[in-house]
Amino acid sequence: MEGSFILNTPKKQPKHLVRMVNNVIELVEELPSELKVTGFEMIEREVKQSGNTGRVYLPKNWIGSTVKIIRVSKRKGVSRQTKD
Repeated sequence: MEGSFILNTPKKQPKHLVRMVNNVIELVEELPSELKVTGFEMIEREVKQSGNTGRVYLPKNWIGSTVKIIRVSKRKGVSRQTKD
């Protein structure tokens, strides 16, 4: 089976447009999901590099609060191959 198709994933995870060639699944594009979040305050920040991970600085008065991080732009250099 060759061609491009949308990978079926659980509702909580983003969908991906993938292509299968010679039993190798290749990520072609990540499709956005619509998310509904209820909260008290929102800040938009850029993730900065910190060693081999990413970091987002938030206000000091948010310490101890529960937060949700939502990526709103595509990742740079998305390419992942998986063999069955």
